[in-house]
Amino acid sequence: MVAQSPAPRNPDVSNKALITKSTPSIDANVFKSQSAAAAAAALRKMADDYYAWRNENYPVRSSDTGLHTWDDRLTDYSSAKIAERAHHVRSLLEKVRAMKTDSWPKDARIDWILFRAQLEDVDFSNRILKFEHTNPQVYTGECTNAIFSLLKKEYDTPRKRALAATARLKKMPSLLKQGPSNLQSPVKLYAQLAIQSARSIDPLLNKSLMALDVDLAPNEHEDLIKARDAALASLHSYADELEKRLPQMVDFSPMGEANYNYYLKHVLLLPLNGSEVETIGRAELARYRALEALLPDPKLADPDPKRAAHIPPDQELFLKAYESREAEMISFLKEHNLITLPGYLGPFQIRQLPDAFKPTSPGGFMNPPGVYDKDPTGFFFIPTYNPESKNFYIRAAIEDPRPILGHEGIPGHFLQLSIANHLSDEIRRQHEDSVFVEGWALYGEEMLMRTGLYPNNSPAQGQILRLSRYRAARIGVDVNLHTGRWSFEQAVKYFMDAGGLDREAAEGEAAGAASSPTQKISYLTGKWQIMNLLGRYKDRQGENFRLGQFHDDLVKNGSLPISVIEWLLLDDPAAIQQATK
Repeated sequence: MVAQSPAPRNPDVSNKALITKSTPSIDANVFKSQSAAAAAAALRKMADDYYAWRNENYPVRSSDTGLHTWDDRLTDYSSAKIAERAHHVRSLLEKVRAMKTDSWPKDARIDWILFRAQLEDVDFSNRILKFEHTNPQVYTGECTNAIFSLLKKEYDTPRKRALAATARLKKMPSLLKQGPSNLQSPVKLYAQLAIQSARSIDPLLNKSLMALDVDLAPNEHEDLIKARDAALASLHSYADELEKRLPQMVDFSPMGEANYNYYLKHVLLLPLNGSEVETIGRAELARYRALEALLPDPKLADPDPKRAAHIPPDQELFLKAYESREAEMISFLKEHNLITLPGYLGPFQIRQLPDAFKPTSPGGFMNPPGVYDKDPTGFFFIPTYNPESKNFYIRAAIEDPRPILGHEGIPGHFLQLSIANHLSDEIRRQHEDSVFVEGWALYGEEMLMRTGLYPNNSPAQGQILRLSRYRAARIGVDVNLHTGRWSFEQAVKYFMDAGGLDREAAEGEAAGAASSPTQKISYLTGKWQIMNLLGRYKDRQGENFRLGQFHDDLVKNGSLPISVIEWLLLDDPAAIQQATK
């Protein structure tokens, strides 16, 4: 799973000359008299200006992706600024929609489709989800990520990062006052998750943050402590205020089927509607549930640390043991020529998940290199180690971490997103299609199994089947939860009964599905699309087919919708035409 964060791009974006307060007004009629090349160049200029605007307006997002120009700021969530940003995106989207692209070459048309989808995503959130008004996690997440984004990499001296943290901490009390006034229609489920996060942030600020307090002058140290304590007090007060308001909140507010289908088509560029996606989920759930039953011992699909040859005695050795298995996976990929590993790949590290992220990420999350990062390191944050834990992900990691490593590391997210970061086309480098990103990582799990990494009838094979099974269950939860057919408790029970998860993991999965609409369909929907593309690619290549070449051709395009990749690899625009008609 990849941490969700806005991603600005452009290696030299810190240059002030690139930063604009708004995008220049461009009359759609102008494009009628321009050549296709000039119009496409104008599109790229609009996109570059938009990314620069976004970087400055969402400073915590910028820090998270390795752009540290505004490390001393938080996002302005005043009602006027929220409205201003929404208007800016809407007006730009209307200009992009008005462009006449029929005469443009294929690559330029693809860039136009992608940039329009990026704007549709933000506009949809502003119009339909309205999370600033419904989701209290917006404000706890801003505070958590404001500090976390300064800690995870040593991009500057501890003192400078500590001073940036102090500046952000000082702004948190004001931000946490904006939250309650903006939350006109808060959702109880989101509020409960925000309360958990606010009350779990203490270790991040009291322990992790203080690792930066090494070269501060006495007055700077005192300033940091004072700001930290005030921020913590405000976060706990925010949680208290939310708790008081819980009885008046709606339990959950689905977006509805029409809006759900709009998002699939206009943002994800899927040639499928919600019902069709759910059908894929049900079919794949039945298949993987049956494949579990066909194992000589079906219990192999349920991770059991007791079957492990060695159980790490503590957290440190657990993390090291987890990370060490990546080397053998890399050797396997190279020996079987399954994918090309570029020389710019950095290290991939395993770290402990901060408590503040546990409510919606029970299995941890992947934090890839940011698109502006000079440091190519990636991280996978996993839950606190406990050899007696009932958590599926902990049990799986003790018995055999390779299936999850393959998903999160190499050849999964870390490899794919590192390659995407090196695209020369800025619009494509900006694109973060979750269906492709998660689909590739899930496809990789089964690809490694079928190409021989794991022994037959091993716990690793069982784990692959269980992981695909519960990813299939995610589809049913996401579609039915957000179209309004299911309650949250029904979603939890479905994860347990159909997905085979324990209650702790099921509740976290359902919370994540509720908080990030359509994200949970990404895994199996994307894998299904990639498998379909693989078969067509093989038939097209004939005698020249090589699996490793398919993988190279697939990931070299970045994190694009598979409907677009089909147009690029097969010269077949049918899927993207179906999605955009």
